[in-house]
Amino acid sequence: MTRRTERVGEQLREELARVLREETTDPRLRLVTLLKVDVAPDLSQALVFWSVMEAAGAAPVAEVQEGLDGAAGFLRRRLAAELRLRRMPSLSFRHDPSLALGARTLALLHEIEDEQKDS
Repeated sequence: MTRRTERVGEQLREELARVLREETTDPRLRLVTLLKVDVAPDLSQALVFWSVMEAAGAAPVAEVQEGLDGAAGFLRRRLAAELRLRRMPSLSFRHDPSLALGARTLALLHEIEDEQKDS
């Protein structure tokens, strides 16, 4: 990744997060966290890595993926209207389970700590 594609990826991530937070009405997309955007060197494609925290009322991963895929055209149009890029990349989304895995690891560590305090 070049410095330019990293900068464009960060701009896309920030604006996508704003649009998801403020302009989408799909309830499946409410708890989505955008982790990273990888942009192709020619700016033709952007791969958006996302995660969702497991919480009460959170949609399953497959439903969130379906919601993001369905909203890709809308999101691309909104990005094109807000960002000054010669070419707006097509968006594809990929789930990244690292947040959920990290939360699970912390929960296990707290369990072990609690067990050690009790014994």
